[in-house]
Amino acid sequence: MSAPTGRRRAIAKALTALLPLAPYADMEKIRADAGAVHMKSLPPSIAVWLATIAHIRHMHTDYEKLLAEGYDRDSARFFVMEQTNIVLTRWRATRQLEDDGEE
Repeated sequence: MSAPTGRRRAIAKALTALLPLAPYADMEKIRADAGAVHMKSLPPSIAVWLATIAHIRHMHTDYEKLLAEGYDRDSARFFVMEQTNIVLTRWRATRQLEDDGEE
């Protein structure tokens, strides 16, 4: 394997800073997703955040079930926000999802 590129190192650093207690298997999936081609134009910290939220949503919440029941993506995302934040808290994340609709 070749030496890590600057981007890979930056993603690894952002991932460790954001999710200090995430399980290894989850971190590896998030790392791979954050390094995907479609994330290349984003700063590493944003790519890691987006990959984290997508991973948690799909793997640790009822998001897929809600979609299968006919909810649209925005509604399903709203209904799993609390579940997502619970996982982020368990992983000691330095950031949480916020409801943009609150005043």
